[in-house]
Amino acid sequence: MSTLEILSLLFLTAALFGLVSARWLRVPITIGTMMLTVLVSATLMLISSRVSGIHDWAAHLMQQIDFETLILHGMLPLLLFAGAFLLDLEHLAKEKFTVSLLSIAGTTICFLLVAVLMHWLTAGHLSWLECFVFGALISPTDPIAVLEMLRRVGVSRRIEAQLAGESLFNDGIGAVLFLTMLAIARGNAPTPWAVGGLLIAKAGGAVAVGTIAAWLTSRFMRMLDSYKIDILFTVSLAFGGYVLADRLSLSAPLEAVVAGIALRHFNRRLPEDRIAHEQIDRFWEVIDEIQNCVLFVLLGLEAMAITLDANALRAGITAIGAVNVVRFGAIAFLLLIARLCQPEYKSSLFVLTWGGLRGGLSIALALSVPENLGRSWILGATYLVVVFSIVIQGGSMDWILRSRKTRRLAA
Repeated sequence: MSTLEILSLLFLTAALFGLVSARWLRVPITIGTMMLTVLVSATLMLISSRVSGIHDWAAHLMQQIDFETLILHGMLPLLLFAGAFLLDLEHLAKEKFTVSLLSIAGTTICFLLVAVLMHWLTAGHLSWLECFVFGALISPTDPIAVLEMLRRVGVSRRIEAQLAGESLFNDGIGAVLFLTMLAIARGNAPTPWAVGGLLIAKAGGAVAVGTIAAWLTSRFMRMLDSYKIDILFTVSLAFGGYVLADRLSLSAPLEAVVAGIALRHFNRRLPEDRIAHEQIDRFWEVIDEIQNCVLFVLLGLEAMAITLDANALRAGITAIGAVNVVRFGAIAFLLLIARLCQPEYKSSLFVLTWGGLRGGLSIALALSVPENLGRSWILGATYLVVVFSIVIQGGSMDWILRSRKTRRLAA
């Protein structure tokens, strides 16, 4: 199939499954889209043994889709920029201490504890190095999945800023940890100082590039009163800044986040009638929603490209429990620190724990794991964690919050 045919199939599938989700299943479109895609993929795999043509078609289709490149170097720049650009900056600024605590300390704690727990729960059948690689790629929450869930469930602005800010900023930490584990696997064991220096260089450089690029874009946008030109500048910033950071070996995801936040900040300093805020915001909302639907279709189709043998199934079930238990403990510990530092601090242990979703970013990183480093079980376990995270956690969050609110009112 040609690229155009594949794109046509993806958009048609997203549209049809979105229709079924909204009209008949009565579930959120992204959740229903992924759930239906997984079911269709599983059905095709079950009947493929009897109908060879279907198996050959599905296998050929999966070989033509480079999931890692499509997500990391295609959809991610726009999705991250849109999520950051549409954030509520006032509440994000108020929650900067909590966001820093969750994104830096929280990601590091989860990385270590998930690795230890995976090794212990599997009775040592999985090597320490493989467990640490898995812990590095699964510990950061995925901003794409988290932001989609937050817009749907309607939590308080304070908690939304905490959870969204964490998911947007912890990718840089997770990426450095992941690359460090791969370097150790290749025989290069960097010192803690080297890891810290790498993190500072990649994160600091990304922040600088994103801020400068956003400032220049804002200056260009104020030269002409045209929302169409303004939108083109924002798209060029989303793609161009990400590409530049990637070329400079910086944290490209972090650059996209910083660029979105910085552009919103610089544009807010202009008169309301100077920048077409409403048209630009609406454009990025539409881009975000459409890409989310297509992304969840891709994640569902990925089931046909993953080998879920007994080892991967056991690792995946273990990982689902380990990831959620570790996140609960880490969030409880960090919230205790936050309350000790800020007595008036308010948050929700349940929302921060259950709302820490994993998504396409973890799968893209798992696809880059070498074969000799447990790629088979890591990819299978990552996929199971992502499906559980998006379908079960993300799908149940609004229902659980409504039930808790109803019980409080009844009391």
